[in-house]
Amino acid sequence: MAGRRPGQTQTREHILTAARSQFGALGYGGATIRGIAAEASVNPALIHHFFGTKEQVFVEALSLPVNPTVMAEVVLNGPRDHAGERLVRLMLGLWSAPEPSKSFLALLRSVSTNEQAAKMLREFLERAVLTKVAEALGVPRLRMTAMAAQLVGLAMVRYVVRVEPMASASDDEVVAVVAPVIQHYLDGDGPVQAGEVLSSPSDDSARAARSRW
Repeated sequence: MAGRRPGQTQTREHILTAARSQFGALGYGGATIRGIAAEASVNPALIHHFFGTKEQVFVEALSLPVNPTVMAEVVLNGPRDHAGERLVRLMLGLWSAPEPSKSFLALLRSVSTNEQAAKMLREFLERAVLTKVAEALGVPRLRMTAMAAQLVGLAMVRYVVRVEPMASASDDEVVAVVAPVIQHYLDGDGPVQAGEVLSSPSDDSARAARSRW
């Protein structure tokens, strides 16, 4: 009698194990759905069935607390002059939730000591998060990177190192201090060097985003 076919949960975990291996060896940019499928000995279509995109495979494989698509929607939906506040409140909520915070804080601790983990997170932020928002808003790449650094630094100080009084401050107090800085990056105040803009804001997605403001 043939052995039982692995269930969906087992197959899904097998794919995630292969994905972690591929992302660790090749980085976010180098890993592919086909490569992950080959290592997991499954059809690439099955990965699309379980996860959808490579971006979502990465989110699941590293147990990230937030889907980058959600981050982009938070920034883009609503008045632009409140986008910084929306993003900071979203991140504070995710970081303080019991289950998501465990995985994210574990990732933050690992990137500070493990270059492989740092490379994966860096490439993921670059390709899956920063590019989307920068293209939609016409925000210079340098400012988007600075915004990411500000948010990751906030997480380290507030939740990992727990520096006071930031660690015990209320969310409203943190938002009051940090949101204007994030908003500054999004608004693009100040000088911009030639070649700093990641991509032209003249495409359809950028015009649609700005039309809401």
